Amino acid sequence: MTKFPFEVPFSILQENPDPFVSAVFSCLESEFLVLPRGAGFVEYPVFEQGYEALKQGTGGFTDLSADRVFSIAVSVPISIVVLRSLLGFTPPEWAHVASKRTNTRITQGYIRSLDREVRMNPLSLMKQSRDGGVRLKALIETACDLLVEGAPVVGSDKIHRLDKADTATGLKGVQALARIGVPYAMLLYERFMGRPFAGHRDSVSDLVGDFLELAVEEVLTKAGISYRKTKRAEQIPGFDLAPDFIIPSEFNPQIIIEAKIAEDDGTARDKVTRIQHLGELSKNDQSPNNPKFEVIACIGGRGFGVRREDMKKMLLATRGKVFTFKTLDRIIECSRLKEFRAC
Repeated sequence: MTKFPFEVPFSILQENPDPFVSAVFSCLESEFLVLPRGAGFVEYPVFEQGYEALKQGTGGFTDLSADRVFSIAVSVPISIVVLRSLLGFTPPEWAHVASKRTNTRITQGYIRSLDREVRMNPLSLMKQSRDGGVRLKALIETACDLLVEGAPVVGSDKIHRLDKADTATGLKGVQALARIGVPYAMLLYERFMGRPFAGHRDSVSDLVGDFLELAVEEVLTKAGISYRKTKRAEQIPGFDLAPDFIIPSEFNPQIIIEAKIAEDDGTARDKVTRIQHLGELSKNDQSPNNPKFEVIACIGGRGFGVRREDMKKMLLATRGKVFTFKTLDRIIECSRLKEFRAC
């Protein structure tokens, strides 16, 4: 029976890493089918209320004037999400187009805050903003104009983002689909083009990664191990990018833990490169077999199970200290973490 890479001396791993790559692959799990709801998850009945408010307030999408839609947005904020869904834009994309078309400065921070506020309070009267609604009016004006205009003609080798079943021909298409509903085949096609739950997945991407970090924290806390969990974009002396966990502290780093989830091989490759870099930083020129600190990788997601060469690189960079959800219960006994165990 093949052992895991953290169970054997590093010299054995170096001689023949392939069996250990297979061992890690065998216990990788993916959670892409289940997503955390997170704060601000919009249930369909709530979304539908926003849709009905927009539909009824505009006479079945026959009068999509900016002033009328703005009034609806303030009264039923979730209608803003519905309006954006008609466009098929992400919040940053909407802000960018609106800034260009109206010469109004709409920052990424503003549009993300607006989107979150709407999702957190979808049916509550919107509070007056500091700018008197100038940026929101610019967003709505842009959306209304684009929906009225429909998709422009582009080259045969291109496709316009508004060239969708409901918006390609302007308001006529929106009105038609609002009256008769969407044919199932077209609905499936739209889903295929946009990836189901893509927007929600993007909004909770941090929570997806938090699952693994919380599992690592639980193991460390249960064992009474002192650790420093870093914050996003935090500056730690000696590291260009802050590791996820430092044991026992950033003032005396003895063990570094990176907890990473990747559901596609491109993202996984970037994270492998990050772990390789930490492996390089840990090298001790005076004592090659005694690194400055131990690097441990805790990984999850199907992305890490695609490229065998990338997994080899990770195993060598961590000297075999690669753990998954299934093997996380072995992380203390099979690493230097046991030296810091207090209970």
